[in-house]
Amino acid sequence: MILCSTIALVLGFALDWIIGDPHGWPHIVILYGKLIAFLEKKLYSRMDKFTGGAVLWFCVILAAGLGSWIILFIAWKIHPAVYIVLGTILCWQCLAAKSLTAESKRVYTELTEKGLDAGRKAVSWIVGRDTEVLDEAGVVKAAVETVAENTSDGEIAPMFYMMLFGPVGGCVYKAVNTMDSMIGYVNERYEHFGTFAAKADDVFNFIPARLSALLMILAADLSGYDAKAAKRIWKRDRRKHASPNSAHTESVMAGALGIRLAGDAVYGGVVHKKEFIGDDTRPVEADDIYRSHRVLMFTSYLALIGACVIRIIAMIFIGSGL
Repeated sequence: MILCSTIALVLGFALDWIIGDPHGWPHIVILYGKLIAFLEKKLYSRMDKFTGGAVLWFCVILAAGLGSWIILFIAWKIHPAVYIVLGTILCWQCLAAKSLTAESKRVYTELTEKGLDAGRKAVSWIVGRDTEVLDEAGVVKAAVETVAENTSDGEIAPMFYMMLFGPVGGCVYKAVNTMDSMIGYVNERYEHFGTFAAKADDVFNFIPARLSALLMILAADLSGYDAKAAKRIWKRDRRKHASPNSAHTESVMAGALGIRLAGDAVYGGVVHKKEFIGDDTRPVEADDIYRSHRVLMFTSYLALIGACVIRIIAMIFIGSGL
């Protein structure tokens, strides 16, 4: 089964980079989103907010983990080939490199071909801040920051859990990440209801975020960018974020590209003070979006190679009885 799940991981990785997430196709994130919305309606007003949010979290995790395990168990009993097919589909849907590059590429295209207003509108689809106040550099920075953060959240973290637990691990992580995206906000509605989901996401991403940063430093070197600056800025700026994880990948990206990211941002008309990440060694330019894609690509390949090597070693040890 370890061999079959490893094959599923490799095939799912390939499908994600080739096809991505076509609009209109069924997707587990949509399924998780509907379940989260349903449970929120049932639980939000029936108990205290923190407890209700915690109950929602455990229900969704149970559904994601047990549901994917049952599907794969039945598939294995039918035939290993059926397991590989279904496992590949699940692994494919747990990864998001293609959609991440496609959405940020659209920001580049709209900005360079249609102007600032079009760029602002395009980037509003992938960030939560108020984009109408952004200048051209701000639009580019928002897109690059999204690529940097989601190199971990959308690619390395799910691959990490798939390396450890197969497709089921990827599904559980995706559920954790989806809950954080939907209810893990610090606002009037979710300040207490989403606390458990937000903290759980921090825990699940603690190791992957740091692993992603290390892989990105190596990827910066392989892709022709400044790995020494990436490492230096990471050591200096990796804690400059309200999240314990987000600044790890953002700081590496800033150092690798030689630009300054982060800084104050506007959410709901309110300015949120944030520290800068990276050095202002050169002006931010639209091509930095494509440069961030290159770092993402090399990081993803390194992670896949590492995951496969570790799983092969595990098969050898298990096969030898050690």
